[in-house]
Amino acid sequence: ARIDDNDGEFLLIEAADFLPKWLNPENSDNRVFFYKGELHLIPLSEPHEQECDLSAAAPTISQALALLSTRSEELLAAEPIRTAVYKRISGYPEKIQASFHRAHCYLPAGIVAVLRQRPSLVAAAVQAFYLRDPADLRACRSFQTFPPDKRVMTVVTFTKCLYAQLVQQKFVPDRRSGYMLPLPSHPQYKAYELGMKLAHGFEILCSKCSKVSPDSKRNVLRGPLWERFLSSLKEKNYFKGQMEGSAKYMELLHMAEDYFQQSVTKPESSVEVSPGDEILTLLQTTTIDLKEFEREAASLPPEDDDSWLEITPDDLDQMLKEARNESLPSANEEEQKYDLEAVAESMKAFVSKVSTHEGAEMPWSSDESHVTFDVDSFTKALDRILGADSEELDSDDLDEEEEFDFLDEDDEDLDAENQREDRKESPNELIGSLKSYMNEMDRELAHTNVGKSFTAQKKGASSVNATTSQSAGLDSKAEDTELTPVDVDMNLVANLLESYSAQSGLAGPTSNILQSMGVRLPDNADHIG
Repeated sequence: ARIDDNDGEFLLIEAADFLPKWLNPENSDNRVFFYKGELHLIPLSEPHEQECDLSAAAPTISQALALLSTRSEELLAAEPIRTAVYKRISGYPEKIQASFHRAHCYLPAGIVAVLRQRPSLVAAAVQAFYLRDPADLRACRSFQTFPPDKRVMTVVTFTKCLYAQLVQQKFVPDRRSGYMLPLPSHPQYKAYELGMKLAHGFEILCSKCSKVSPDSKRNVLRGPLWERFLSSLKEKNYFKGQMEGSAKYMELLHMAEDYFQQSVTKPESSVEVSPGDEILTLLQTTTIDLKEFEREAASLPPEDDDSWLEITPDDLDQMLKEARNESLPSANEEEQKYDLEAVAESMKAFVSKVSTHEGAEMPWSSDESHVTFDVDSFTKALDRILGADSEELDSDDLDEEEEFDFLDEDDEDLDAENQREDRKESPNELIGSLKSYMNEMDRELAHTNVGKSFTAQKKGASSVNATTSQSAGLDSKAEDTELTPVDVDMNLVANLLESYSAQSGLAGPTSNILQSMGVRLPDNADHIG
């Protein structure tokens, strides 16, 4: 079995954090199956294609079934993928009952009879009413299919989503429709209102159904498609030399017309019958016993309580908390130990990852590839930034005298640049020059507010995996002696916590990035009043 919708293999969304890199919406067609109760993934045909080949052709259904029957064990999805999917679908179909809502509705007897045969049509009717437009409401002025004169009280089963869509919309019926509502104080006002809205949805569906007119067949046989089809038949000697207009010729022509009409109209096996057509068919084949419906209305079961529609902010917070705990299974929040070292290491791993147009790769695994550093490319980029040519400078930032001085020195700059290129410093010399430049910057900033804003390492102590980088620490008491290194981890964690605190419990960059890496911070208890 395979399950898909307009979004494709939607079950894979639940396992998105565990899918192999080669699997994406573009190449997942006919690759995801349930076979003997287990989830299977059919890989790309060639191993080298599994990097991420968007052009990989999807297997046909027959090819996929053949692979499943012969290689089911090796095609079994990985354990994390299956666990995520099974967790999402566990408890179904029994769990569906919790999503139902039963309500009293005052409906035309025809709709009651239709829903007895096909309860699922209530979804199409609610959608038709919910997405109505002025053209749809024109059909609801006269109500030719479901007039309001023969209505009975009944119980209709909705899903909670459908019920909410129907009950929350404010709608006043057209006076010409005949659907008049009692006063809001009436004990059955809600049943009248729900029935009125549902009747409008059913009437809209029937007004959109494909009404077969006597000229429909003739209209199909007038287009250029039919002309080309008929010419093709004549070229292939379909009429076997029969004279046009003869009895045998007309017999063959009618056979061709019937075949063509069935071909251009989609068969029922491939496309569902429209809800309006199905409703009209059921009305013609179903007996409507009004007296029986009235007897049943006298002893209806009570409707469900709809207090679930009203949610307080505390209820919403609790629902979000439960959803978050389900998505990140762990011990109780009170029992969690928040390791600031893990926060720092996760952020370092995140920064070292590659970012593309599809986003940054999150550091879920520990086997990270080493970051390569091209010294020549870096120094050239630095030269372009720091040693800009006159053409790259904004003339508005220079007064006239500076412009002339700059032009006079242009030749000297070119000569110096040529000398640098001729000398071709080695990578070690370039790195040493860069370090010296950075040290001078550090000494310059040491006594400024920028320098004082960083936390330096304590003498004789080391931070968590303290960095050996030459970024100099900015100790405000240091003169021009050796600078104390900055405690990178401490500054990183302090800035993250400050940003997290500024979010005031709302979503923000810090919580989003850390949660995407599996790191959760506790609530800021210092600001809870």
